[in-house]
Amino acid sequence: MTLKKNKSVSALPAFAITLCFASALFHCHTSALELSHSHNHDHAQTTENEDAQSLGSLTNLQHNNSFMLSSGLPTKTHLALLKQEGVSHVIDLIPGDRADEIHYTTSLDLDYFNVPVDWEAPSVANFLNYAAYMDRVKQSDGKVLTHCKLNWRGASFTYLYRVAVLGESEAQAKADLMKVWHPNPTWHAFMSDVVNYYNSVNNTRVAMSFDPAPIEG
Repeated sequence: MTLKKNKSVSALPAFAITLCFASALFHCHTSALELSHSHNHDHAQTTENEDAQSLGSLTNLQHNNSFMLSSGLPTKTHLALLKQEGVSHVIDLIPGDRADEIHYTTSLDLDYFNVPVDWEAPSVANFLNYAAYMDRVKQSDGKVLTHCKLNWRGASFTYLYRVAVLGESEAQAKADLMKVWHPNPTWHAFMSDVVNYYNSVNNTRVAMSFDPAPIEG
């Protein structure tokens, strides 16, 4: 008896092999995409973490002169980095419970001083308290960081100290101030009172060269 070849049986293994090969290629390609996506995601997370560990993430950081810096609220990491740049004194203008920052600065061996400034009612007495501390440390080794939450208080206080106490260029101090914020009528009036106080005490004629920011609405 002559047996007939079954073409469908002989063709099935080749078809199955083709499917397996195609499936393998698909899974390899998918794995490569997943690996690439994972690498990109990890790289993005690494970049974000690096940014968080840099001074570039510190709000409104300014180097005002050779020994004065100002900024928004620093983290412990920011304070450690600032110490590496020569900061040894920290003036905090935020009122309220400052236990965390006291702990951070103590652990980093940074000199800490708090001048609690009411945002709605800054006073000449606040600034005189600030200036008394600045007068004590400005000639010592190390730089001074003045900070608040966004560096609005800080920029105003450093402007005033540079202009009214140190006698620096008002135009340059104003340029730094305006990079951070334009003082509103309350703060402009306060700053004017400070300048007038120092003019009367020192017989000087320092003048602020800007008007208050207009009230919105």
